[in-house]
Amino acid sequence: MIVKQVSAFIENKAGRLNEIANTLAAGNIDISALSLADTTDYGIIRMIVSDPEAAVLALRESGVVCKITNTLAVAIDDVPGGFANAVKILTDNGFEIKYMYACISHAIGKALMIVSVDDPEKADKIISATAVGNVNPSEIYRHI
Repeated sequence: MIVKQVSAFIENKAGRLNEIANTLAAGNIDISALSLADTTDYGIIRMIVSDPEAAVLALRESGVVCKITNTLAVAIDDVPGGFANAVKILTDNGFEIKYMYACISHAIGKALMIVSVDDPEKADKIISATAVGNVNPSEIYRHI
């Protein structure tokens, strides 16, 4: 399933992550998945949220540079080898995984992963025909 990811670029300084979290909380925006990577001077936060457009608007109003990109959500069987199976489907079909991170899941026996590939729409067409691509939108865009 294609999901909208919010990527925010922030200074790597004390309190900045707290500001981001408070901005989203004030907008009643729920975070389902989050990845934070940093360097000496800045960080990149990648998030799956309940309302991507509202999140970007709120973050931009607070001075944060951010954007929305498409990523792929995959449902991995929560058993040994489940992750390997999902990765195999993508790599066997010629997709290079740029990065991935975990997402909250309420589906019993499933783990959700957010995956970045060069062509998420094409990957979605291939993977949606498998059990790995069987993701219910309510699992990602939970409304609070």
